[in-house]
Amino acid sequence: MGRSEFDYPVARPAWNSGKKVGTKRPLKPRQIWAIRFHLDREHRLRDRALFDLAIDSKLRGCDLVKIKIGGLVTGGELRTRAIVIQQKTGRPVQFEIMSDARGCLLAWLERRGGSTEDYAFPSRIDHSAHMSTRQYARLVDEWVTAVGLRSEDCGTHSLRRTKASIIYKATGNVRAVQILLGHTKIENRCDTSALMWKMP
Repeated sequence: MGRSEFDYPVARPAWNSGKKVGTKRPLKPRQIWAIRFHLDREHRLRDRALFDLAIDSKLRGCDLVKIKIGGLVTGGELRTRAIVIQQKTGRPVQFEIMSDARGCLLAWLERRGGSTEDYAFPSRIDHSAHMSTRQYARLVDEWVTAVGLRSEDCGTHSLRRTKASIIYKATGNVRAVQILLGHTKIENRCDTSALMWKMP
């Protein structure tokens, strides 16, 4: 049965009712090491590889979960640099994979198996598909709460901003941060401006 103009409107709560919205804080170096220690202690190899890659790549969650094994490996060896086409902008962004991340990623990919066309982080439901951004967000919530942080203050974008914020703190170079995050304009990007007032 349809509704008429004389029916009382049904009050729906706002999607963000009771939730903290806005810019998520980047992680501090000691928080990065705390999460790494927690994941190592719990023998969560996949999660450690995903966490390290998220920090190094500075990718949005939607791009991170879609990385394929072939984007990380060449000739049987792990790449030191990788390139990803961003879903939001359609532009390529390059990032360096540091030694810590390479070690974890190599161990994870050896355990994971598969071909270069397979996703590095498969879905827990359909192994031929990639991990969902929702699952990734749930994992980030687990990681940050395990080391005493509030999930309301940290999220997937915290990992995206972390390395850029560390570089900005060390250099004060906004242009470098802009390039690292794959932004096209400084003035209309909240990620870049957020780094300048929410430093760890």
